[in-house]
Amino acid sequence: MIGLDPLEVMLNLKQVIPYYQPVISADTQLIVGYEVLPLFKEENGNLKQLDWFFDDGSIPGDFHFELNNDVQQKALHTFMESDQSMNLTFYYNARLLMKDDGESLLTLLQSSAQKGLDLHKIIIEIKEASITEQSNDLRKLIKYMKTLGIRIAIDVEQRNASLERLVQLEPNIVKVDAGFLDDDLLPQLYGDVHHSLSMLSRKIGAALLFKGITTYSQLNYAWRHGGHYYQGSYLKQPQSNFVEADCSQEKIKTDFQRFVLFERKKMKAQLELTNWINEQFKMMLPSVKSDDAYDDIILKIGEACTNFAFRIYICNEEGIQLSSNAEKNAIGEWELHYEGRNKNWSWRPYFFENVMRMNVEKKGLLSDLYTDIERDERIRTYSFPISETLYVFLDIPYAYLYEQEGLL
Repeated sequence: MIGLDPLEVMLNLKQVIPYYQPVISADTQLIVGYEVLPLFKEENGNLKQLDWFFDDGSIPGDFHFELNNDVQQKALHTFMESDQSMNLTFYYNARLLMKDDGESLLTLLQSSAQKGLDLHKIIIEIKEASITEQSNDLRKLIKYMKTLGIRIAIDVEQRNASLERLVQLEPNIVKVDAGFLDDDLLPQLYGDVHHSLSMLSRKIGAALLFKGITTYSQLNYAWRHGGHYYQGSYLKQPQSNFVEADCSQEKIKTDFQRFVLFERKKMKAQLELTNWINEQFKMMLPSVKSDDAYDDIILKIGEACTNFAFRIYICNEEGIQLSSNAEKNAIGEWELHYEGRNKNWSWRPYFFENVMRMNVEKKGLLSDLYTDIERDERIRTYSFPISETLYVFLDIPYAYLYEQEGLL
């Protein structure tokens, strides 16, 4: 509890003050809103966070309601004295919200609306992990709040968050934490999760917001994974008042320019590798006869591509593997592994899209980075059309990608 007693907080509500964490839009690099953070100002002037207070189940519900109301009233007073061009976000525990069917919150907001508050500027944030079996009742309440113009943000804190729940609740904003980059786990393990959240957010009409951005690399990650909004100390520390909308714009513009330059270099490196392999295939394919056995073909390809491939196989347009796996052993020799025959790879993401592209463009494709299950390492796969119905796939190891600039 960060050295504070709940009763001490409740007896000294005058010392509870709202701070405002700026939320910055990717498209304009301007502040578009603020999240209200409750802080407790001690007699010596030290500020202590109170976010723990609202999620502590041992604290009486009446305390939660009273502190919520106090913080929200103070923040709304400041907000209503502004031009209300920004958005204002309040965190609300889902269990507390459902305890009185949102009555305390809605009474305050509707009362403020009668005094000039624009409810379309208010966002209520709920943690996905705090949503219980009452999710159907919560969905109805959220739907009603939306009819009033209030928007909903769902904070996805847990790595095993329920995507189905997000679909049911249809939030306006999906919020994820960039702080995981400080973990020991590799960032790429999260990439697919956040890509899924980004795609889901787009499908349900929600914006993706990355919080907890404290470093350049975290902003870069948020930018690369579809973040529409950003917040964190790297961009702007929470303030006791509203600040100029463009206070971080130049810094973010500069960072974005660096991101774009780096991505261009990566794309160029990937294109150059793809074109180079394409040329190798054009030179090598005339030596492949139409009546050659599939296993003979992949061994020929293996010998020609031994410097950058470790596994090769052939599939037809339906995704059926017609050849064995040609795999390079520890001493660099190619071996056939027959168990790969007749496996169906049509379930893989983008399989048919890539087959169609190869047919139309008449050239090979390089996949994105992904983890190979058998080797437990990050690889890329290159695919090439060797006929109208046959496609060869080459797996490129991490070691080779690591040595080439821009391929990781």
